[in-house]
Amino acid sequence: MSRSAEGAPDVEQDAGATRHTEATDPATSEHPAADGATGPDHEDRTEPHPHHAAPAVGWSTRVRQALRAPKLQYAGRTQEQIERSLLGRLHVTSIPGSRLWAWLGPALVAAFAAVLRLAYLDRPARLVFDETYYVKQAYSLLVLGYEGDWNEEPDENFAAGDYSDLQTTADYVVHPSVGKWMIAAGIRLLGVDSPWGWRISAAVVGIISVFMLARIGRRLFSSTLLGCTAALFLAIDGIHIVMSRISILDIFLSFWVLAGFGALLLDRERYRRRLARAAAVEIARHGSLRDPWGPKVGVRWWLLVAGVCLGLASGVKWSGIYAVAVFGLFAVAWTISARRSVGARLWVGAGALRDGVPAFLALVPTAALTYVLTWLPWWLNPNSYNRQWATEVNALADVPERPWMPDWLNSWWEYHLKMWEFHNNLTSEHTYMSQPWGWLIQWRPTSFAWRDVKADAGAMDLCGAERCAGAILAVGNPIIWWGAALALVLVIWAALRRRDWRAWAILAGYLAMYVPWFAYSERTIFTFYTVALVPFVVLALTYVIAELIGAKDLPLRDRRPGIWTAAVIVVLALVVSAFYWPIWSNQWVPYTFWRLHMLLPTWI
Repeated sequence: MSRSAEGAPDVEQDAGATRHTEATDPATSEHPAADGATGPDHEDRTEPHPHHAAPAVGWSTRVRQALRAPKLQYAGRTQEQIERSLLGRLHVTSIPGSRLWAWLGPALVAAFAAVLRLAYLDRPARLVFDETYYVKQAYSLLVLGYEGDWNEEPDENFAAGDYSDLQTTADYVVHPSVGKWMIAAGIRLLGVDSPWGWRISAAVVGIISVFMLARIGRRLFSSTLLGCTAALFLAIDGIHIVMSRISILDIFLSFWVLAGFGALLLDRERYRRRLARAAAVEIARHGSLRDPWGPKVGVRWWLLVAGVCLGLASGVKWSGIYAVAVFGLFAVAWTISARRSVGARLWVGAGALRDGVPAFLALVPTAALTYVLTWLPWWLNPNSYNRQWATEVNALADVPERPWMPDWLNSWWEYHLKMWEFHNNLTSEHTYMSQPWGWLIQWRPTSFAWRDVKADAGAMDLCGAERCAGAILAVGNPIIWWGAALALVLVIWAALRRRDWRAWAILAGYLAMYVPWFAYSERTIFTFYTVALVPFVVLALTYVIAELIGAKDLPLRDRRPGIWTAAVIVVLALVVSAFYWPIWSNQWVPYTFWRLHMLLPTWI
């Protein structure tokens, strides 16, 4: 366990028992401290004196002890020493290493990710899978200002540069428009006459996501190396690569959720630093916290940023709403835990009311307002689908729906009801539909494109074999996904047993982007939805890498086996990624070579 900032363990008085605590380094501490308080964070726990047997206590006594704030004594210390001690209790540590490497490392990993996402981006030179909806809708937004309807089977004409199939009649679409406007930005930049224009936005946000995850992982693990390791896993994962090379909505959902998660972590750190500073000032002047709720900390600007990001995520797909709910609960839980750590006597009420209510107002209404504002183009264009429903349909009905609403709001609300009905009743069979229970092991991946060519059609010229295959299979890197499935067990254990806030942060992603899908298991859903989960999957695997590497203060001979094991995992993931790259990027390969990649019978 690492030493505190003063160079020696902190001596504190907690619940009447004298003990020594140390400011642990979240990136290297092999056994993070735990506390008796519930919530997705951990603090120091009072241990009984080794020479005295702990008396038996009832459950009511245990509850009272758990709810009692620690009594911290800092007599004789300066304000700076008190602040450093509180930061240690709050598990806020500085990140070692150079500032240059902190930015250069993520940039290099992102550059590598760019190669994997931009190379052969124009293959195939046709619309694949749900590109038939979203690319054409994006083009329609540029031309008409709303999603227009298309004639039957226009994909071949569209790919050939013939856009005459677009009609002025508004199309009924079931997802908000943020992701489609992002696709439209790429089309505006590079043109609609090339697949590069269709897909460049997806590729760019995929690349930026890798960079963001490197910075997020650095902050989460207090290590630039571990942050870059997590980003490398994301860069070489098949789900993320394929979804960054195909222009459908889920990569944009993933991007905004990850950005919101990064803002949430920044809020946690900045809030705790401000709380520690304010508490240190008060303790240094008066010897203790005079206000039983603890000091005020002001506006939490990073929660506002998180609200904007998550509102945009919800404007891509409604599943972003789950991230608003889960991340909001975590923000409040971390706040309550922080109040206890600094010794606020009424820490539950302080965290829930003094900080929890403002946190809710900073995050949830901001996300809701951002989502509503994403519909401005729909409101401003009178030809948008269902825009005139209130005046043309509802006003003529025998019993009008919600006549108390303004027409513009009533039409918008009715549209949302139709979208809700569609999403909850989508049960049509599909070859590649899958169930959430199999997503973590990639039980049934999604085939986005498939073509085979035999000898009589020129296979030898394409791939040098009697039969060639050209495929895009959205399957995750088996080393990453199968390793992360095992790692998740450790993450859950660390969250529950150690009260490790890093493990809880990772689980927040699973709770927001994975667990809710079990409520829709009867719907037509697909494994590629896990692109929004991939960042948290690779963070779970990186958590195990951190455990394998061990604490820096351990002898190298003790850490060496874990370091070698971690290195083998990374190298294997790179090798497997190189092996799967051709079927992630639609390269022509011999059919027998493609067949070697089908590790499970459900992959075909």
